[in-house]
Amino acid sequence: MTSAVNPDLERERKRATFNGEILTDFIYGGAHKKQRRRDIQNAVFSDPEYQTLKPWAFCSREDLYSNHLQKANMARRLQETLNITDQEEGFIIRQSLCSNEYFGLGVHGFMFIPTIQKLGTEDQKRKWLPLAKTLKVVGTYAQTELGHGTFLRGLETTATYDPETQEFVLNSPTITSMKYWPANLGKTVNCCVVMAKLVTQGKSHGIHSFVVSLRDLETHKTLPGIEVGDIGPKFGFNENDNGYLRFHHVRIPRDHMLMRYAKVAEDGTFTSATNEGTILTYGTMLFVRAMIVTGTSSTLAMACTIATRYAAVRRQTEVKPGGPEAQIMDYQTQQYKLFPLIATTYAFRFTGQRINDHYTTINSNIEKGNLENLPELHALTAGLKAFCTAVAADGVEVCRLACGGHGYSHASGLPKIYTSATVECTYEGENTVMYLQTARYLVKCYNMMKAKKTLPPTFSYITDKLSGKSDLDSKLNFNSIIEAYEHRAARLVKAAALNISFWMKAGKNPWESTNKSSIQLVWAAKACCHLFVVKTFINQVTSIDIDPNVKSALTVLCRLYAVNGMIENMGQFSLDGFLNETQINMLTRKLSDLLEEVRVNAVTLVDAFEFSDNELDSCLGRYDGQVYEALYKYAKSSPLNDTDVHSSFQKYLALLKYQGSKL
Repeated sequence: MTSAVNPDLERERKRATFNGEILTDFIYGGAHKKQRRRDIQNAVFSDPEYQTLKPWAFCSREDLYSNHLQKANMARRLQETLNITDQEEGFIIRQSLCSNEYFGLGVHGFMFIPTIQKLGTEDQKRKWLPLAKTLKVVGTYAQTELGHGTFLRGLETTATYDPETQEFVLNSPTITSMKYWPANLGKTVNCCVVMAKLVTQGKSHGIHSFVVSLRDLETHKTLPGIEVGDIGPKFGFNENDNGYLRFHHVRIPRDHMLMRYAKVAEDGTFTSATNEGTILTYGTMLFVRAMIVTGTSSTLAMACTIATRYAAVRRQTEVKPGGPEAQIMDYQTQQYKLFPLIATTYAFRFTGQRINDHYTTINSNIEKGNLENLPELHALTAGLKAFCTAVAADGVEVCRLACGGHGYSHASGLPKIYTSATVECTYEGENTVMYLQTARYLVKCYNMMKAKKTLPPTFSYITDKLSGKSDLDSKLNFNSIIEAYEHRAARLVKAAALNISFWMKAGKNPWESTNKSSIQLVWAAKACCHLFVVKTFINQVTSIDIDPNVKSALTVLCRLYAVNGMIENMGQFSLDGFLNETQINMLTRKLSDLLEEVRVNAVTLVDAFEFSDNELDSCLGRYDGQVYEALYKYAKSSPLNDTDVHSSFQKYLALLKYQGSKL
């Protein structure tokens, strides 16, 4: 492999209108944090054990599983060696080791431990957290069942209290009640937090959490009454042993129920804090959904980096007969595929930062017993989780298609990124269900507005007074853009709320009325999430104190994101005449202008995310642009090329040739 940079790619970097280092500093929180990130990554990639790992694309499932546990072990060793205690720096190690892979023991750190921290008593935390943090106990979070996922009240696993022995008896009474899908459940963990229906003194008290041992801490053998295993190969994340779990009348001590908010006394008496159910249902999930929103930016940015660099290197079709072939990034259709997605990566990054800050503030209030803002946070995290993951997954596929035939190969890195992106559309809440949860809150806000009650600031735009026309013109004033997105969102919320009211007046019950309005409810939720992202992007680019050339480039991206969103959803913006034909034509022309403005900076905009070649794991997205040499090396390394004549030739192909000669 040559170390020279492809001249087309080198030229793209030199023609940028801003210094990419300044933008990278901004993305990672300053020059010091950027350099710290580089140092940590260099320590990972130069580690001798890392360099012995088998390439992901040529691994069997057993290899993948073994590798992901090895990487978890490496991560722990490197954190200790580098004396890293900061959670963000620990994430850099994990991301470097497991780019677009499930990180071994991820659910242990992000769900098992936080659930005990949030729902355990002080005594329970003193007991379980030291064991969990030293990995003597390795846990997962078992909520989803074969027959139920997001509908928590439908969970069938039971935990029945026996006052004579002061134990809970956990049981899976049906096939559909078995726990199904929890990460690392199949072979890795020895413990889990189980969400089960509490039954005591003959009464059911809803879903509660229990700490249950699954395997012997020394031998790792399955404990009596426990039936547990791996669910088999999946579309992606095959390094993760997602599992199934059945309980056959398994007894656990009374104090294994997490009792910070709900308690079962020795005699079986049940008591609960007023808001315990709300905290129990939403606490851990809100945190994970907020994290997912941030992660979508990185996932999509990786795909954009690969496709954009390749678009600069790949040439196709003579501009003039006998002349050079054009870079495919010079074709407007290629720009339309990629540049709005680059804008989306930045929009989602800023949105992720905002929603995580919002979560931190509100969660602090929740811990103090103030739940006033919990419904708003739930609506935002549910809707944004759905919106960002769906857009990111679709965007990665667009990037793959933009790379032509080579995008289909694992050598491109894009199929792996896609399976990482698309799984997020279903875990931690299936996206349509998430949209509908957001929509229910939006309808509630509409009804509050009608009752002249004050709305949360985030949703203060909801109104039924929608008359008027947009003043949007070719200057693309940000206030006019926000007004257009608010108008669209408010109109769709109103339409959904009125449709529910129509069916209620027609004699339908609440469930039927909501179901008959569910498509409109999803439209409304998407529009409100889209508005939140647009406003966040605009607020960021108008308020940041940064080099003017960088700010200008981000401002162009922001306008491209907003304009493209309006064009893609033009019917919803113009249905009531808010935008007229002249404005629609103007937006189409401005889209073309904005694509040209982004063109000069496209490569530098993706370079600014500073993904290493190891993270991208892509022949097409290499920093040096030596695509074809990398593809050749990748092909040569295929295990099928280890022998000149494969062993199956004599077994099958030679026999077929012999049989064919007799026909």
